[in-house]
Amino acid sequence: MKKHDVPSGSHRWLTLVSPEDPDGVELLLEPNEHPAAREYQKKIFADGIPATMFAVEDVQAEYERLAAEGVKFTMAPTRMGGLTVAVFDDTCGNLIQMVEGL
Repeated sequence: MKKHDVPSGSHRWLTLVSPEDPDGVELLLEPNEHPAAREYQKKIFADGIPATMFAVEDVQAEYERLAAEGVKFTMAPTRMGGLTVAVFDDTCGNLIQMVEGL
């Protein structure tokens, strides 16, 4: 859910939090207006590199919950050593990785 939405020039300073923990971790969404930022985003996406990673308690459960909501995954839950990871497309040009076992 949205926590802060503050005008900042031609952009907005926007943060999101989990509705289950509104005083927990805040995610700041940055504009992607600079040409170098856009090029970097395109290249890591094309190479299959996640832009960020979130630790979750149960990757399989999160995968099932998000897939049921229509989220498209580029990697289903996969065991890698002592970790389980899954990767999805955020529909804004980024891949997001979830990891269990950190």
